[in-house]
Amino acid sequence: MNATAATQSPRGPALVTGGTGFLGRRIVERLLSQGRAVSVAGRTPAPDLEARGVRFMRAPLEDPGALGEACAGMDTVFHVAARVGVWGRYSDFFRANVLGTRAVVAGCRTHGVRRLVHTSTPSVVYNGLDLAGADESLPLTTRCPSPYPLTKAAAEAEVLAAHTPELGTVALRPHLIWGPGDPHLVPRILSRAREGRLRIVGEGRIRVDMVHVENAADAHIAAESALCSPGSPAGGRAYFITNGEPVLMWDWINELLAALGEPRVTKRISAGAASLLGAACEAAWRVLPLRGEPPMTRFIASELARDHWFDISAARRDLGYAPRMGMARGMEGLVAELRGRPG
Repeated sequence: MNATAATQSPRGPALVTGGTGFLGRRIVERLLSQGRAVSVAGRTPAPDLEARGVRFMRAPLEDPGALGEACAGMDTVFHVAARVGVWGRYSDFFRANVLGTRAVVAGCRTHGVRRLVHTSTPSVVYNGLDLAGADESLPLTTRCPSPYPLTKAAAEAEVLAAHTPELGTVALRPHLIWGPGDPHLVPRILSRAREGRLRIVGEGRIRVDMVHVENAADAHIAAESALCSPGSPAGGRAYFITNGEPVLMWDWINELLAALGEPRVTKRISAGAASLLGAACEAAWRVLPLRGEPPMTRFIASELARDHWFDISAARRDLGYAPRMGMARGMEGLVAELRGRPG
């Protein structure tokens, strides 16, 4: 964060939807360190946060009335909560991601909230092609074989369209959030590797961007500060948020596995075969009463076969975003945690 943004940092009450989650908790920590009054909205209480003075409000994404009311008395709302996943009914994703976000926007307007920082995702620009150094000029996706990117794209569009002098809005697109405490990305990689279910798709040389959770949290606080700064161009805009250090994805995964004493991933599947497998799995999950997510989908196959790294110069320029947790140091901390040592 640059000095200008830091001097503009607000001190009013803030709400974090999804504040008990992986990223949400880090944002709550940042706000508490500023001496702010913090509330979280979600489905499940967090006694540890409440013990530190955080107010919990039961307001799941599927309850638009409660979400809207949770915005009362807030200067800033960080809308982090979302329904995530690569599989499920479109209607379920739409209700949570689009209608839930719409309720937050309406709540901000009704209760005079001044700033709304929305957590989006780079998959809102999914186009089935390599994204190498992609920037924010890419259009939002309207065709994707997964409901998550489609509904997040619709939600982002509504947030940005809601930007006014009375309600400043901004959307952040953090890519592959990871770090100590990660309940999603790294555990899934380790579980599938240990079960022998990981396959390198295609040539295995794709480059991807990731973002350490501490950097992602910093970006949210920087975005709020930018909305407080007179003349800032951030209002009504979306920004990619990454570490700015693209990695060869399978090399990174194998480095992590090796550091934990796990076998490296060596088995391969062609991109075409992975896509056909994904289509077959989707068909089976639609017809049969199968639980959970399919092991492969067309969307996963596409993501594992394509570059996904982004130009973050706009976030650096407009938000003063500067990743402070590098990939190497972040890996050391993650491995230390996974080995059960302080890191």
